[in-house]
Amino acid sequence: ELAKKHKVIYPIAARCGVFAKTDVQPLLNEGAAKEDIAASIFQSVVNQTVSGLACGRPIKGNVAFLGGPLYYLSELRKRFKETLNLSDDQVIFPQNSQLFVAIGAALCSKNGEIISFKELRDRAAVLDGAGTYEIERLRPLFKDENELDAFRRRHEKNKIRRKDLKNFSGNCYLGIDAGSTTTKIALIDDNGALLYSYYAGNGGSPLKSVIEALKQLYSIMPDTAIIANSTVTGYGEGLIKSALCVDIGEVETIAHYKAAESFLPGVDFILDIGGQDMKCLRIKDGVIDSVILNEACSSGCGSFIETFAHSLGMNVEEFAQAALMAEEPVDLGSRCTVFMNSRVKQAQKEGASVGEISAGLSYSVVKNALHKVIKVRDPKDLGEKIIVQGGTFLNDAVLRSFELVSEREVIRPDIAGLMGAYGAALISRERYKGEGESTILKAQQLDNFSFEVLMRRCGICGNNCLLTINKFNDGREFVSGNRCERGAGNEKTDSSIPNLFEYKYRRTFSFTPLSAKEAVRGTIGIPRVLNIYENYPFWFTFFTELGFRVELSPRSSRKIYELGIETMPSESVCYPAKLAHGHIMSLINRGIKLIFMPCIPYERKEDEGANNCYNCPIVTSYSEVIKNNMEQLRNKGIKFLNPFLPYNDKKRLKERLHEELKSLGVSKKEVDKAVEKAWREDEKFKSDIRKKGEEVLEYLEKTGRKGIVLAGRPYHIDPEINHGIPNLITSFGMAVLTEDSVSHLAKIERPIRVVDQWMYHTRLYAAAHFVRTQSNLELVQLNSFGCGLDAVTTDQVQEILQEYGKIYTVLKIDEVSNLGAARIRIRSLKAAMDEREENGFKPKRIYTAPKKAVFTEEMRTRHTILAPQMSPIHFQLLQEAFKASGYNLEVLPSVDKMAVDEGLKYVNNDACYPSILVVGQLMEALKSGKYDLNNTSLIISQTGGGCRATNYIGFIRKALNDAGLSHIPVISLSALGLEKNPGFRITPGLINKSLIAMVYGDLLMRVLYRVRPYEKIKGSANRLYSMWMKKCKESVRCGKHNLFKKTIREIVSDFDNLETVNTKKPRVGIVGEILVKYHPTANNNIVDVVEKEGAEAVVPDLTDFLLYCAYNENFKYRYLSSGFLKFLANNAAIAGIELYRREMKKVLENSNRFEPPQNIHKLAASVKDILSLGNHTGEGWFLTAEMVELLDSGVNNIVCMQPFACLPNHVTGKGMIKELKRRYPLANIVAVDYDPGASEVNQLNRIKLMLSAAFKNLSQSCEELLQKNVYCSPQSSMNI
Repeated sequence: ELAKKHKVIYPIAARCGVFAKTDVQPLLNEGAAKEDIAASIFQSVVNQTVSGLACGRPIKGNVAFLGGPLYYLSELRKRFKETLNLSDDQVIFPQNSQLFVAIGAALCSKNGEIISFKELRDRAAVLDGAGTYEIERLRPLFKDENELDAFRRRHEKNKIRRKDLKNFSGNCYLGIDAGSTTTKIALIDDNGALLYSYYAGNGGSPLKSVIEALKQLYSIMPDTAIIANSTVTGYGEGLIKSALCVDIGEVETIAHYKAAESFLPGVDFILDIGGQDMKCLRIKDGVIDSVILNEACSSGCGSFIETFAHSLGMNVEEFAQAALMAEEPVDLGSRCTVFMNSRVKQAQKEGASVGEISAGLSYSVVKNALHKVIKVRDPKDLGEKIIVQGGTFLNDAVLRSFELVSEREVIRPDIAGLMGAYGAALISRERYKGEGESTILKAQQLDNFSFEVLMRRCGICGNNCLLTINKFNDGREFVSGNRCERGAGNEKTDSSIPNLFEYKYRRTFSFTPLSAKEAVRGTIGIPRVLNIYENYPFWFTFFTELGFRVELSPRSSRKIYELGIETMPSESVCYPAKLAHGHIMSLINRGIKLIFMPCIPYERKEDEGANNCYNCPIVTSYSEVIKNNMEQLRNKGIKFLNPFLPYNDKKRLKERLHEELKSLGVSKKEVDKAVEKAWREDEKFKSDIRKKGEEVLEYLEKTGRKGIVLAGRPYHIDPEINHGIPNLITSFGMAVLTEDSVSHLAKIERPIRVVDQWMYHTRLYAAAHFVRTQSNLELVQLNSFGCGLDAVTTDQVQEILQEYGKIYTVLKIDEVSNLGAARIRIRSLKAAMDEREENGFKPKRIYTAPKKAVFTEEMRTRHTILAPQMSPIHFQLLQEAFKASGYNLEVLPSVDKMAVDEGLKYVNNDACYPSILVVGQLMEALKSGKYDLNNTSLIISQTGGGCRATNYIGFIRKALNDAGLSHIPVISLSALGLEKNPGFRITPGLINKSLIAMVYGDLLMRVLYRVRPYEKIKGSANRLYSMWMKKCKESVRCGKHNLFKKTIREIVSDFDNLETVNTKKPRVGIVGEILVKYHPTANNNIVDVVEKEGAEAVVPDLTDFLLYCAYNENFKYRYLSSGFLKFLANNAAIAGIELYRREMKKVLENSNRFEPPQNIHKLAASVKDILSLGNHTGEGWFLTAEMVELLDSGVNNIVCMQPFACLPNHVTGKGMIKELKRRYPLANIVAVDYDPGASEVNQLNRIKLMLSAAFKNLSQSCEELLQKNVYCSPQSSMNI
């Protein structure tokens, strides 16, 4: 009903409910109309459906509206109709649509067994004793009543001094905390005694709530009490201060610190968990040393617990009480509220009580705070004097969870929920000048106070912000929604404050294109996205010199984003990548017939000390996603040029550009000349940025101002991506510099902990080295949500800065446009900078990072080498190969859920699931007490590719450093020799035995999975496998080829003759990221799941991945700038590996049941028309090739598995599914994300949906399908 009266649609994040709430809450706090917010939420749901669930498949034709929300919410239906441009005739809205799933279930039961209602009712009784199938259980919060009583007695001591307001006379000081979901007020006297307090939900309107609270205060305050000064803090600070004439506005971190310090002098750690956010303050020498706030994506705060309690018809107090004596709290994870919600539902299905869920939620909020937000590795890091506060800590279950998880006893003030308001009151007292009264509106003025809310677009700059204007009855107004001060009616207070984000944006795109008349070769469109922000000066100059009119897509905006929303195949890809779809659509809508969006795997190397100069997987080849998901390109006959180019090698770049452009009539001589001119322009552009940086540094020296190096990637200068954060910084009187404007002024102290493999990040590390030595600069890192690479960079930048005692701040940005959290962080940073300046802080080295431990020759004989598990079948054989070669290698267990929890403690939140598993396995083993830590080493593989997997070694070393185990060597297992360890060598004998082990592993996996689903005698396939595994291990240790070949023949013969039943089952291909594909813990035992559901799992060989890595040199040599010797060496490696596989392939070819693996050259040829063979990050083109191989062999059902937000898989996994389905109409592919917090039930449901289609297809013969003009592969009738 509210939405029917809306006037404006606000942009609200559609990634998930938590992101949406992060946008909604500030809108409410700023006074936006609830009618507009209601309609905006509906629009957000529509956007989520179109972009996140449709995944690049446009919703068109006749559309059925089913389910409860669409049945009951007419305005949601309206939003869908308008967004999808549906006519009334295209909408199918059947009667009882809210019950369609239930009706469908009833229809499905028609052919089932008939039972009486009484029998059904009797069967239901067994559910009372249902056991736990998925959700693990945790320690009870209290083992008995005695433990609970002791806990309560201890915390009852922490009370504030109070006085009675009714009889008070004299000055008092008011503090207001206008929080995200609650309003708090504290009134104190000259000695800090609490005279009055107020705590209540704000009902979505902090202004109305504060007015109500003040009226209550005024109604009982005696005339003899005078409010001498007032301060407001919290999310609603700006509005409340302006509307009610409050004297002081203060950032909430300072207010919380003041309160904690007064309660516990010398406090060194403060954790505040409120309704919508959490804050962690570390105090050093009486100064806030660091401020940590949760990101938009977090496992909920107080409001999540409150919402869940209300859904059960309980208030928070009742819900918390139920948790205290719960016997088996459920483990709900700590990764994400949405994932956690799924686990709550699963726990309910498994019979968990309300108390057990309540206790589990309390544990999750705390684990999220400690492990994900604060990243505590050791409880000692929390300090000695710890205060916890915020309304959430009034919940005894949360407080107890904190003490159990942190292993520390803490102080919770009895006014935990009021600490922000109390701190604000202390600030009022501290800053009172000794005369006069507060300017805050008095009781009579409040009675006459009124306001109205208006909306308008700013229009002053390209941001064109949607402004919310609160007009007050006395003519004053408060403007919010503006990204800079100009929208509020204030021109910049000092326009001379440099903002290099604005300068660089103008400098990058300030070129004037040729007129249509001058453009002898016509028009070429270039989208303003990703690496174009780095290379546009080059490409503009190059194409202009060739006689093209270069037409750039418009400045990014929400409208541009929405233009391409239907074509996005992956919802979890970063916002900069999502914007690319809209930019391409804008060029298409202009009628441009030639679009250029190149794939640039390598940038030019700016620091010779760097390990490499890759672009990230998304920047490198996101144009492949565009090509295969935007059918408008094909439908409108647009030539889309996205070649892989050697941008880091001028000579080869000339050759390749001529190859790509000669079809347009461009000569080699013209290309050479254009490249030279463009190269010079690009160097001039970069030089201008550096000179401007030096100018700003001179300006700061002369004026005494401070500067912020706002560091990120080139595309972060896009105002739609950075959401006006640079303008926010300059509004506080600080200059803004870019990382590339100062990176040339410092030399990186090498080696750094991580592998420095991405060029943009090399600049980042250099900028951090420069900033850490400067008193007038701080660094703030911008991090796009979903950027896996920043799991590597953020920790490294923090380490670089903290070596010199500098403050590290990271701002995570996404489509969420509200700057509330960013404003708090920037203000807190500025306050800390000011305090440090007053205290005479000078940056100097305060510690040195531990040096890399080297694996020496003498360690080889006495060290146990621990290797993380990846593929149980292969790795137990590889273990034998290493042991027989003189290394005491031990591969860790394959199934270990505890390893996940251990990994979450040590690995950055944004790291992928495999890295969490790898680090978790190793750290759990080291802490188990099983190994002598002075005689233990670790080993990890390194491919040297552009994926973050090459940096697993950096993750491991950080975990070792954090655990005080930096003396333990980590061996790099790399064919490229990325690191040298004197005690470890890849010898011919090791290579021979390892290749034998790999081939045996592939063969055993192949024959076991092919036969086991059909075995006549249960367990016979596993028994045969176990027998041959023992013999294979003996053969690996021996290393003789005659025995190797004989064993292969006998294995195939035995499995060929194993008794089976004659039945048809759907075959399901298992592909995806390498560790998730093979590791049973990572993929929740998907092979067992598929077989249990009545299907056969088909898993491609692990050796193929080695062949793929070697084959990539063919492309690098032909199309990029790799050398001939590497080309020869890798092809020799391919030939050598195939030599080891030759016997296996021959025997499988001649068998009755099995098929041999394809040659790597054939695999490459099968996909080169779909995507470029230049996709080398992660599984690259090989992932798509695996799917094509399966489809060509009649395996039409595929599970494509990837870690949540895996960057390469956005391109070559999810990004290729649409095109594969177009080419193979029978393709039945499901993409499944794996993550520590992901619900196993949700994953299983997606797999079951895929299998339901597989079983349906199995029931149709190939002839029936052919009659419907559906392509059927030659083998489909046998093994669909």
